[in-house]
Amino acid sequence: MEERSGFGYFLLGLGIGVAAGILWAPRAGEETRQLIADKAGEGADYLKARTQEGKEYLRQRSEDLKGSASDLYEKGRSTVARHKENLNAAVEAGKQAYRDAVSDIKTTGESTSTSGGTV
Repeated sequence: MEERSGFGYFLLGLGIGVAAGILWAPRAGEETRQLIADKAGEGADYLKARTQEGKEYLRQRSEDLKGSASDLYEKGRSTVARHKENLNAAVEAGKQAYRDAVSDIKTTGESTSTSGGTV
């Protein structure tokens, strides 16, 4: 924490030093005010440019994330559909196996009852 506050004091001192240097420079008042206005304008232009770059970066990242999310959604959707088809096939196979078993039992029961049923 000491380092942070020390760095903050350094920046504060640097800013005060620059301001004092500009104000006490051997120039006329009008010239100094114009210099300050020019530097403020440059700073504003710099901030506008950086803001625009930040917006463009965020827009690009947003598009990338949307594309990735869309791809993941489609992969998940196709996987679910594939597993659903497999599950339906397994259920149908189970139903058919049950029908076959019931049919075999009925056939076996009918053949036992027609053969006399004595053991």
